[in-house]
Amino acid sequence: MTEAATLATPRRGGAWPWLALLWLLVVLAVAGHQWRFWQEGRLDADVMALLPQDERAPEVGRATEALAAQASRQVVVMLGAADWAATRRAAAAWRATLAAGPAPLKPSTLGDTQALGAALDFYRPWRDRLLTPAQRERLAATPPAALQQQALAALFQPSAAPRMSDWVADPLGLWPQWWAERAGQTRARPRDGELWLAADHRQWLVLGYEVVGPAFRIDGRADIGDALAGAEAAARAAEPSLQVLAAGVPLHAEAAAVQANAEVNTIGWGSLAAVLLLVWLAFRSLRPIVLVALSLLIGVAAALSLTALVFGKVHLLTLVFGASLVGVAEDYGIHWFATRQGHPGTAPRTLMRQLLPGMVLALATSVLAYAALAIAPFPGLRQMALFSATGLVAAFLTVACWYPLLDRSPVRASRFAERIAASLAPWPRFRRSRRLAVVGLATALLVGVGLARLQPGDDLRQLQGSPAPLVQAQREVGRLLGLPSPAQFFLVQADSAEELLQREEALTARLQPLQQGGHLGGWSALSDWVPSAARQGADAALSAHVESSVLAGVNTALGESLQRPGFAAAPLTLERWLASPVSAAARALWLGDTMGRPASVVMLRGLHDPAQLPALAAAADGLPGVRWVDKAGEFGALLGRYRVAMSWLLVLAHAAVFAALWLRLGRGAWRAWLPTLLASVLTLALLGLAGQPLQLFNVLALLLLLGVGVDYGIFLFEHQGDGSAWLAVVLGAASTWLSFGLLALSATPALRAFGLTLLLGIGLVWMLAPCLRCIPAEHTTTGSPT
Repeated sequence: MTEAATLATPRRGGAWPWLALLWLLVVLAVAGHQWRFWQEGRLDADVMALLPQDERAPEVGRATEALAAQASRQVVVMLGAADWAATRRAAAAWRATLAAGPAPLKPSTLGDTQALGAALDFYRPWRDRLLTPAQRERLAATPPAALQQQALAALFQPSAAPRMSDWVADPLGLWPQWWAERAGQTRARPRDGELWLAADHRQWLVLGYEVVGPAFRIDGRADIGDALAGAEAAARAAEPSLQVLAAGVPLHAEAAAVQANAEVNTIGWGSLAAVLLLVWLAFRSLRPIVLVALSLLIGVAAALSLTALVFGKVHLLTLVFGASLVGVAEDYGIHWFATRQGHPGTAPRTLMRQLLPGMVLALATSVLAYAALAIAPFPGLRQMALFSATGLVAAFLTVACWYPLLDRSPVRASRFAERIAASLAPWPRFRRSRRLAVVGLATALLVGVGLARLQPGDDLRQLQGSPAPLVQAQREVGRLLGLPSPAQFFLVQADSAEELLQREEALTARLQPLQQGGHLGGWSALSDWVPSAARQGADAALSAHVESSVLAGVNTALGESLQRPGFAAAPLTLERWLASPVSAAARALWLGDTMGRPASVVMLRGLHDPAQLPALAAAADGLPGVRWVDKAGEFGALLGRYRVAMSWLLVLAHAAVFAALWLRLGRGAWRAWLPTLLASVLTLALLGLAGQPLQLFNVLALLLLLGVGVDYGIFLFEHQGDGSAWLAVVLGAASTWLSFGLLALSATPALRAFGLTLLLGIGLVWMLAPCLRCIPAEHTTTGSPT
């Protein structure tokens, strides 16, 4: 019976056609899911989504998510010129340009000067119980006679400004002072219907916008950035000396999306082009190109679908990292065609049966290496691990199930492939000699110097790849406006809203010495706007006693009969305040019920000295329900802890891989394992010599190097002296090297460190693996070294 007749008869052809059909059904299901996935656009650009939740305090993670969600659609723009008239002229051109174009931005209520009147009307019934700490101290410590003189002076003092209240309702002018302290939470002030700020010898106008529609796109378009650039050009035409600062989470998200689009195209399509070019040069046939591309396409699609199903969303950095999968997943297809080229007389199914043991072992080591990435509690790393492992398995199944059926004729030899296959024989082997001892000693000295210079570096900014000008603009806007830092804050929880406000007041009392000492610019808290009922009652009693005494003294001095008006009997509640539009300025501090309990955050302003962080952390000591949160510091420490933990895991993984190789390869297992070990050590030394810090992502790259690099040793050992196996190793190593070499060009420091480590490591493994292959007399049969 002919081969074609055998393939057409499932009953006599074995299980292969049925496995191919089953895999076809899976691939069709993946294709259907891909259609829905790209229509729904379930992509994520939030850096915080890559980071782990604090399992000991999940409320901290929820607080961080809530703060990020509240800022996720807000953009702040500052226009600054030498004089106010020029700034307003530029702002008019800016607004006109944005209004005329399809900008995905709409003006927000930031700086609405009409809101002040509404706020005065809202708070007026509770004027008597709104005191600052300084007012409270002054009323308690100043003699009544002195207060009476101050009230008389305020009564007869001429003022061109309108009074916020009648003198008799506020004889000591307490309410304007309370409002002045509230206004101190931002440096911007109303002026001519705008929000104005004078700083750095410029008159700044502050504009607020809210994003309309999706905050970012994956198609590489920068709609928000382009709209702001067009408005800036028009504003500069109106005022050439204008300085423009723009900040906001949507700008970083869009920049990340644009960057990811460019990197996916560069890394993914660049890797694919390199792989297909190598395949063409080696096999000079369209069939290998189509089948290798098919396995890669199915691998990436399956990886994307399973990641989306497990995590709900796929992060942009996962796509960028996954683009490098092309350089690894093609190994199985290349190994098939290289062997097919070297053994044209072997039937496809027989050839696949011969290749499967080595390919399965190579797949297992690679998948285990990727699985090791998932041990760290980083959602981003787990996404990348699942994406890559799934892609490898899908590419392998495509090769194993379909290639014996689709690849019907042998691959002709090419001069390029013949030269590579022939290059194995003259490749040097390591033998005991004086020259090897000298080279080894010099290398050991080099490694010692490099490892001694290698210093750890654990920084949250490894995950942030925003353009430097955007980061600098964000810092400048925060500095000029005195905005609180989102990286450090206090999380406050209680069993009731009243208890929550009281705990905030106890905390802010501890922060006052730091503010008075100049170590802290201030804070923003709900209790600044809604004091606790206990505090309101005490302040109402204090102001009633003092103001009644003051009015009695004024009546005696002037012969009048002035009486203090009545105020609201019930205290202002947090619920009533939240239901009012006046709460918009500080509503972001309210987190609602977190895990069944009311929660809020106390944000800090003017925190520029890291040396004060321990003092701030100590401010929460002993206060029930109050927790200090330093996200940057916590994640830096977490990165450091997992760098150490994953380093030990790397050592254990090497031991486990060596044990697995021993079971398959016997005493020759060291020849497949040692090249990767030496390459890992040399890579660390080279990083140290280059002044690169040792990050968690370097260690994770070495884990992946273990899974990928051992494959080369396995192929060379399983097929001793076989030029086709060497051709597969060279092509696979070249494509993997190119893929991760392109990853080293990423603007994200973590991916760049990952790619650079593999760029060095894979190149070293490729050079070392043939040097440690068996000496001909040492190896008699496959898998049984003597």
